[in-house]
Amino acid sequence: MEERIKMYNQTLCFIQRNDELLMLNREYKPTQGLWNGVGGKMEEKETALECVIHEVKEETDIDISGYAILDKGIITWNVDNAAFNDGMHVFLVHMGEDFHYKTPRKTDEGILDWKKITWLLEAKNYGSGEMIRHYLPYVLNDEKNITTSV
Repeated sequence: MEERIKMYNQTLCFIQRNDELLMLNREYKPTQGLWNGVGGKMEEKETALECVIHEVKEETDIDISGYAILDKGIITWNVDNAAFNDGMHVFLVHMGEDFHYKTPRKTDEGILDWKKITWLLEAKNYGSGEMIRHYLPYVLNDEKNITTSV
């Protein structure tokens, strides 16, 4: 039996400064009105790393290519209780504590703002994507991931 390899074509990046993450309150569906990381869909023949670099630049005007970009793996989920799942490549970038990026900032995609990690992980926080509090601790604390520098 041939094993199918699922290719995920979406990326998500969490930009961390001290105890905060730069989050985007999306203006459009499917996560309209919710705080989430920044990212998007990979273009043809683009790697996940190339995608996350260009999406972060496009959505925030921050060039993360000079920082250590931590590949935190793939987050997957079931789609409408179907027999298949979907997923995305997740990255984490630690900015120096002196990194200055003034928010709130309105963009074409929504509003960017620094959010406390503790707020994002609150059990009854309905302002962020519903799955963030389940996988974000692994993204922030799991040391078993590959570090990629550009």
